[in-house]
Amino acid sequence: MTHQKMTPIRRIAQAAALAATALALPFVAAPVPVAAQSPFSTAARINDSIVTWYEVEQRALFLEILRTPGDLRAEALEQLVNERLQVQEAGRMGVVATPEAIEAGVAEFAARADLGPQEFLTNIAGEGVAPETFRDFVANGISWRNVVQSRFGGRVRAGLTEADIDEALTFAPQLDASQILLAEIVVPLTPDNQETLRDDLARLMSDLNFDIDTFSEAARRFSAAPTRDQGGLTGWRPLNAVPAPLREDMILLRTGETYGPVSLGPAIAVFQMRGLSEGTFALPPVTSVEYATIPLPARTTEEGATAAAALRADIDVCDDLYGQRPGAFEITDAALGAIPRDIAMALSTLDAGEISFEVTRNAGATTLAVMLCARTVAEPEGGREAVRQQLFSQRLETYAEGLLEELRADAIISYE
Repeated sequence: MTHQKMTPIRRIAQAAALAATALALPFVAAPVPVAAQSPFSTAARINDSIVTWYEVEQRALFLEILRTPGDLRAEALEQLVNERLQVQEAGRMGVVATPEAIEAGVAEFAARADLGPQEFLTNIAGEGVAPETFRDFVANGISWRNVVQSRFGGRVRAGLTEADIDEALTFAPQLDASQILLAEIVVPLTPDNQETLRDDLARLMSDLNFDIDTFSEAARRFSAAPTRDQGGLTGWRPLNAVPAPLREDMILLRTGETYGPVSLGPAIAVFQMRGLSEGTFALPPVTSVEYATIPLPARTTEEGATAAAALRADIDVCDDLYGQRPGAFEITDAALGAIPRDIAMALSTLDAGEISFEVTRNAGATTLAVMLCARTVAEPEGGREAVRQQLFSQRLETYAEGLLEELRADAIISYE
């Protein structure tokens, strides 16, 4: 195969990746005989339809062009079985793809490879794929999208709220960032230890460097944070939710390496790196955080524990505070870098409406409950409408997968 011939085929494979449908098909492996079959003999029966071995071989060739991994004949067979069920449903509902829609779909797919429709068909024909094979592939996909849109589009659209979009803007993964897993030991400052605590923790940090088990045991014994019950583990959190000065240092740590001591206002902490996820996903940048602070008696006292339990029971969102605790709270909206470090660390573990009781004041005599009201994040390219369309597609995909499972369960399917 010449270099000139491969260039458009590579573009076709790239186009397939770009054009991956939101209505992805679940793959269920089926037996594929290894003996030679007559091309037009039956490979599978699906209700009153059949799939031939010619269709399987053609789809397998097309999948090879698209650089699909795995057993291509097995995957081709199952795709075709699923598509028979999908087209049968489209026929029942009267939403089978029209010739005009099919030609438009062919042109759109080809354009993703920077090719015209006829040029695209000529290139895949050079690899042994008949034009009808590709047109059937496009037609089946359009018919299935018509089914899913007709059955579920209105329901998904009506159920998609502005709050859903806000949440997605905050938590939807984007490229080129990380999450971090830390363990922590947090010790409150008191009149008795305020002169020596930092030096004591520095020595402890040195002794525990790269010693994960001993660090966890020390957290259980000495830490005042609720994470002590998990050996100090904070859980995975977005790296960009950690205050910037700490973040810049922590990304350089190796697993098991300790960091600190870090002043958290009325407490001092040491941290140990447990993991850094540097995959392709992360959260969008947080530009500001709105949060509430509610002073309570020390949670270690019976009065404080009762007050904390009542707060959890009575308050679901920050606006509830106005009715339940008028004048007994403060709401702040600030850039992440302007938030006190101990409060910022507590907020980094919360979703909207959740409360942390880790922060203290007055040498531990006051528990400062911290509630996350909302995070404001930088909008992705395309803004809210792009997020809305992404959520719409994701929810339709879920319905599509469920419907296909129902169709398979109700169908009579046999493999020859």
